[in-house]
Amino acid sequence: MIQDILLGLASIVVLGIAAQWLAWRLKLPSILFLLVVGFLAGPVAGFIDPDALLGDLLFPIVSLSVAVILFEGGLSLKISELGEIGRVIRNLISVGVLITWALAGFLAFAVLGFAFPLAALLGAVFVVTGPTVIVPLLRHIQPEGRIGSTVKWEGIVNDPIGAILAVLVFEVIVAGGFEQGASVAAIGIFRAATVGGILGLAGAGVIVLLLKKHWVPDFLQNPIALAIVLLVFTSSNLLQEESGLLTVTLMGSALASQRIVTVKHIVQFKENLGVLLLSTLFIILAARLPTQDPVYTSATSYVFLAGLIVVVRPVSVAISTLGSNLNWKERVLLGFMAPRGIVAAAVASLFALKLVEEGYADAERLVPVTFLVIVGTVAVYGLSAPAVARWLGLANPNPQGLLFVGASPWVRELAQLLVSEKVHVALVDTNYGNASAARRAGLRAHYMNILAEGAMEDLELDGIGRLLAVTPNDEVNALAALRFEDVFGRAGVFQLRPQAGKSTEPLARHLGGRLLFNEQATYTHLAERFAHGAIFKKTKLTEESDFEAYRQRYGDTAIPLFLVKESGDTVVFGTESMPALKTGQTLISLVDPVD
Repeated sequence: MIQDILLGLASIVVLGIAAQWLAWRLKLPSILFLLVVGFLAGPVAGFIDPDALLGDLLFPIVSLSVAVILFEGGLSLKISELGEIGRVIRNLISVGVLITWALAGFLAFAVLGFAFPLAALLGAVFVVTGPTVIVPLLRHIQPEGRIGSTVKWEGIVNDPIGAILAVLVFEVIVAGGFEQGASVAAIGIFRAATVGGILGLAGAGVIVLLLKKHWVPDFLQNPIALAIVLLVFTSSNLLQEESGLLTVTLMGSALASQRIVTVKHIVQFKENLGVLLLSTLFIILAARLPTQDPVYTSATSYVFLAGLIVVVRPVSVAISTLGSNLNWKERVLLGFMAPRGIVAAAVASLFALKLVEEGYADAERLVPVTFLVIVGTVAVYGLSAPAVARWLGLANPNPQGLLFVGASPWVRELAQLLVSEKVHVALVDTNYGNASAARRAGLRAHYMNILAEGAMEDLELDGIGRLLAVTPNDEVNALAALRFEDVFGRAGVFQLRPQAGKSTEPLARHLGGRLLFNEQATYTHLAERFAHGAIFKKTKLTEESDFEAYRQRYGDTAIPLFLVKESGDTVVFGTESMPALKTGQTLISLVDPVD
């Protein structure tokens, strides 16, 4: 028995992470792989049975996991982002929520034949989207500009609002009607807002105080932050049912917006933990799907699903964004992103059990309908939203642009050559003369310190996929690479090899990026070669003029720098490996001029 439980739990984790990796390799939405893998391992193969494995612990574990995911989502919500999109977010989480609730409830009543109270409850359940589905979708789409922030804010904030709304509708149903339950609902709204605000800000304040006073050693900071999140979430739910989601979201946003202490290490820890929890939750969700239910074969179920996608969401977004500064493309994409996730499943499952006990036999249909909507919306939005975003010109899932930290003369020359090959390039330098010279050369350049507090907010990174730190200062190069690991990933940050012959010890390898070009490519070496007449040259590789011919012509002193493929993809040469060279590609390198 113990061995079966151990095998089941381990399988959930392994399958979840394997699905995430496979989705990354195939460049497809991870949520689709997670649902398919979970469904195959659960109801199809019978290998995983979450109810048997976890029993009564299933929903408490799901609730705590969702709390951590929402807190992690809240950490990405900075109040400063609301300057441009605040009005849209306000409308989406107020007017948009009410419209979604009303229209979804009407569809449940008119199409599915639910009684009015249950239809209202189902409409409230489908208000939620949430980070469990929105964050993986955004990670896959990588939308540009303000649309990404808008979808992120709406998805994360809507989760607690929808859960609280569902609780209030449930309380009205149990109370026996609207008139009897109106006072209960009003009190519930007030208590949820009060409890969420007080406990959320208090939890964030405690963490800030502990970090500021150094009352907690470094190795305990992440565990204590996690413990406070779980404590605050549970306390909030005890005071007002389902208010914990709002509490942890506010707590995360308050931590992200404060400037008293740095919480980067907490953000990184929660991001990693969030990926693990999200992977396991979706495997559990899919593994609980029943293989047979009349809802799955009923035409009205699919009419209801289609109505949510093509009517409810577009109408909600259209009305919520009236008079906003979003353009029509952004409004279209926003209207095409509303997948439902784990919170909808948990809330529907919980209330279905309670309502059946109260005598509402039809409440048993809530769960299969919710699962159908989750799978359907995840499949539709997961497969189509990336294509729609690219068609609208609002996303670049594989940005090829290069951000150069440093704009000295040889860097400017190299950047101009890359631009001539239609490579998107931006430069940053603390030297005003270098930045001005780059602008005069027609390059996109910023005069700023890349390590400054607000640098990431000031930089426009649309189309940029990698960072190349090429300043004369090795420490600045390493710090710039380290700082932008969170933005571009380890594979996307590069720096020049540190200068040889320094009195100081070389920097630790984990405190920097991948090394650029080759073993000789220090800043001094490249700058001196350029100053003594070496040139940056692009060479089109053909059958007659291949890489061997290139080597014979320019010799071993030539340094390959970049490879521009026919598809437009740009490969950065590094010291780790040599990319495969094929005919039709363009090689950019530093060479000594030949006659």
